[in-house]
Amino acid sequence: MASSQYRIESFQPLRGSLLPPQSVREYYNDRGLAVAVAVKSLADPTRQHVRVVHVDSGEVVFETEPQGCAYPA
Repeated sequence: MASSQYRIESFQPLRGSLLPPQSVREYYNDRGLAVAVAVKSLADPTRQHVRVVHVDSGEVVFETEPQGCAYPA
């Protein structure tokens, strides 16, 4: 049986004033919670890249794409 765990990935350090520092390094059992934590960890989603990935499949379920930036697949 596949797990329903999600992780947050980013090329930049993530920080959120409302979140404990270790929260962006955890695995999440709820996709919506993982996405919410990822978004809250960004100072400016138009300038920072973050994505939420399903652990077992590697599927990217959420991703910000800063304007004018291209990221490798």
